[in-house]
Amino acid sequence: MKSRPSVHIALLGGFDLVVGDVPVTVPLGSKRLLASIALNYRASVPRALIAGSLWPEASEPKANTNLRAALSRLPDLGRQALDVSPSEVRLAREVTVDLYHARSLAERILDPSVPAEDLDLNAATVDQLSADLLPGWYDEWALLEAEHWRQLRLHALEKLAGELIDAEQFAGAVTAAHTAAQADPLRESSQVSLIRAYLAEGNLVEALDHFERYAQRLRNELGLRPTQQLRQLVAELQQSHPGGGSLQ
Repeated sequence: MKSRPSVHIALLGGFDLVVGDVPVTVPLGSKRLLASIALNYRASVPRALIAGSLWPEASEPKANTNLRAALSRLPDLGRQALDVSPSEVRLAREVTVDLYHARSLAERILDPSVPAEDLDLNAATVDQLSADLLPGWYDEWALLEAEHWRQLRLHALEKLAGELIDAEQFAGAVTAAHTAAQADPLRESSQVSLIRAYLAEGNLVEALDHFERYAQRLRNELGLRPTQQLRQLVAELQQSHPGGGSLQ
């Protein structure tokens, strides 16, 4: 008996559907349907709820018609991603979704009961926490999930940077912290992680320069100063290395 080909849905960095090794082109309405179902984490979703979520401005009959159209327009390979009943739709059991693995990784990194040595942390781990969820999608349901993932991955990247510093994997620590800082340039906890990573690997000038750039951006965009915690971190460094930049 011939086995069914693998089905993979990518949500991080953009939407993709791959069946076997074949990328599948999906119409926009069907793409939104697949993404919405995937974000329900294998739960069965009533068809009426899906229709109302995907087409909130439409009347109930029109939204249900749109849902039927989105299902019918799925190519044959794409239909393998869903289990459809007259009342509900769910993700097929064998479908893999990149977000599920990345989310599990982030939660394990943040779980205080999981020892760092059990996580097999390395620079490659950062790649799994680097991408935004469905960038460029502005549906409310997508934006809510994207913000939840953003917060989870930023906390995980900051924790990961600290764990890599402790393991003396300084290049990976800088990469993790830099990824977090790029995702939200005004988030101070990410800036602290990056400056600490620079300090841990002995790059004192980079640490001071980065602080100066962050302080200037914070002042220009929000009219604020870095917190006392961050200023104190850099002030202590400047006292030991007076050739560094001036404290903002």
